[in-house]
Amino acid sequence: MRIAIDAMGGDHAPRATVEGALTAAREWNDVELVLVGHSEKLEPLLKDKPANLSVHHAEDVILADDEPVKAVRRKKDASMVVAGTLVKQKQADAMISAGNTGALMATGLLVVGRIRGIERPALAPMIPTMDGTGVLALDLGANMDSSATNLLQYAIMGSVYRSKVHGLAKPRVGLLNVGTEEMKGNELTKAAYPLLAEAPIHFVGNVEARDVLNGNCDVLVCDGFVGNILLKSLEGAAGAIFSAIKEEFTRSFTTKLAAAVLKPGLTQFKKKLDYTEHGGAPLLGIDGLVLKSHGSSDANAIKNAVRQARMALQNDLVASISSEISSGK
Repeated sequence: MRIAIDAMGGDHAPRATVEGALTAAREWNDVELVLVGHSEKLEPLLKDKPANLSVHHAEDVILADDEPVKAVRRKKDASMVVAGTLVKQKQADAMISAGNTGALMATGLLVVGRIRGIERPALAPMIPTMDGTGVLALDLGANMDSSATNLLQYAIMGSVYRSKVHGLAKPRVGLLNVGTEEMKGNELTKAAYPLLAEAPIHFVGNVEARDVLNGNCDVLVCDGFVGNILLKSLEGAAGAIFSAIKEEFTRSFTTKLAAAVLKPGLTQFKKKLDYTEHGGAPLLGIDGLVLKSHGSSDANAIKNAVRQARMALQNDLVASISSEISSGK
């Protein structure tokens, strides 16, 4: 399997991207990794390069403040676009990027293309849960507006992903809502509920935002506007809590002693909420595997994104989604 990595995308690129790719290449020799980016900037970072790691030159780069669609259309030789082209032309089986999220979505749609039958692809990151299993939430930002049919397709794609990549035999699918009762919600969730109830998935009904971290479902379905607010709220709350804990534990000598005792437990708790452990968010519905890593991804996050892509490819994720969507017509 061949995985293209946008080496120039992300806050810490290209160093973090290269370090993550080097670690992944050494750990999994059944994967061929292709770093897509400016060769003169990448080669000096590639000491003791393994045989299953190579560089594919790309002259340009899409910046964080570039307008996504214009950048993808005009910067044909940008590392992200070139990586997407490799997937489109079947020269790579998957691509990973920590770059401009909107541009990656545009690359998926305009360069790689959608799976036949999919109306709108969905961005599906893992949200950490207290039991450590996590919940796959979609859509969390690819589409600000969605229809009930879109939510149905998100549910099916998410269920297939958790089954194929995470090995869950019967993933529990929940619909994000303001209450657990069937008739709660706005017009969208009320229209989506019966579609999900009749779909070939294990639908567990409505799920409130306050229960998401308790792990009461494996797949959480929502529109991109609500989902992105949920994600940013959780990230902000987690950051504020850890900052407050740090401030309290450094307030006096006594609290510093308490911190030393509690540190192993707190470290483990923080790891549960660490995005770098989950790798990347798949852009589901694209006719090729496309993974979005966090913009501030470090080497560990890139390595875990490769692990995630490897598992998805081994289990024929894209073909399975295509088959499930086709059979549901």
